[in-house]
Amino acid sequence: MAEISGATFLDLAGLSDEEEALRTEVHRVAVEVMGPAARALDQMSPTERIAPGSPFFTVMATLKQLGYHRVFVRHDGEQGANQISPLAQSVVLEELGWGSLGLATAFLVDLLPMLSIANFGGDELKAELLDPWLDDESGRFHGCWAITEPDHGSDFLGLRDEASASFGRAQTVAEPVTGGWILHGQKSAWVSSAPIATHAAVHAQAGRDGNVSHSLFAVVDLSDPGVHRGPPADMMGVREDPQGELFFDGVFVPDRNVLVPPGPLYPAFVDQLLCLTSSVIANVAVGVARASFEEALRHARNRVQGGGPLVRHKNIQLSLYSMFEKVETARAYSRAALAHTQSSLPGSTPTATGASPRHARAAQVFAKRSAFEVAHEAVQVMGATGLSRDTLVEKLFRDARCLIVEDGTLEVLALDAARDLIDHYERDTYDLEEMMATW
Repeated sequence: MAEISGATFLDLAGLSDEEEALRTEVHRVAVEVMGPAARALDQMSPTERIAPGSPFFTVMATLKQLGYHRVFVRHDGEQGANQISPLAQSVVLEELGWGSLGLATAFLVDLLPMLSIANFGGDELKAELLDPWLDDESGRFHGCWAITEPDHGSDFLGLRDEASASFGRAQTVAEPVTGGWILHGQKSAWVSSAPIATHAAVHAQAGRDGNVSHSLFAVVDLSDPGVHRGPPADMMGVREDPQGELFFDGVFVPDRNVLVPPGPLYPAFVDQLLCLTSSVIANVAVGVARASFEEALRHARNRVQGGGPLVRHKNIQLSLYSMFEKVETARAYSRAALAHTQSSLPGSTPTATGASPRHARAAQVFAKRSAFEVAHEAVQVMGATGLSRDTLVEKLFRDARCLIVEDGTLEVLALDAARDLIDHYERDTYDLEEMMATW
């Protein structure tokens, strides 16, 4: 049983005492720190959200002080070692999503550059960037994932599609020079945390043939000469995490910062990276769904309509059941997908060769769709109250609507899963070397 704002709910996973204690701690942070900050940030202008003293920085510093960033990144020298189990990771991700989708997104994109360095970087880069980031307890480091461009969004996710060779030249290109690469171009206004980030995980096209699979993946210091930022975007939802453009005007990236060079490893790397991000986002989406369900349940218990509490009416009972069913189903599958991915990513264990793209993409699609459907139903249960800017469910609905677009639209993710299941349904293992050979 887990403590939830004075109530309890049954977790069918049967959490251990340690996992239950972790959930209680993260939920407390979600209630006391993330929730109030998210509501305040949601009402601010884009420039106010990134100004010194913004609640955004307070939350990021709190999460760093508690060491949550360290539990997802290998840093003890053991290949594939994690400090907590995949189930415990799912618990943390769900509670962060319950507290604030925007702040959870900021927390996750901060991880991506350093997680990549932990797995692909050399000792020099680890000493320069990874170790200080792991020791950070004030939020002075913050990462972002620079992948989307004005003319290229889901293109970068669809490398399994043979048509990727004809998508056109990317707007961020890398030219080889002695000792490294020079970046030119820009990333779109939808790069989460870009307005405040110190480092970015950047995808840049390395060829001029218009094939986005001919790219590299590098970590870029955003204080380097030639890096410029656009103004923060004013989004409908997920407003707690500032989003904005990045511009690269002759930015030098040394070879040691290029974690995945151009070649057959790049598309295979992106494929497996999306397995990880998909299964992670799925668990965060469960938190958004659960928050919406719990808001509707609380309202229906207290709102008197038609001679009694809303929960006495059969249509409301069916709505609440439908929401509950979606939350529980999404949670079970998202946890299974994350556990599979964490144990199957190349390098996670001595025998791991690759995670299943179709299962990871399906987890993200199902969980994000469920979060939107539950949030939609919560607004319906609450009626006009659910439309008020003074209620949490109105914000949850806007966030859930954004969720089914960000990190890949449901359609693009589903098509990528479909191509994988059509080609590989009968296989029960993946092989990174085989992926590299086929791309």
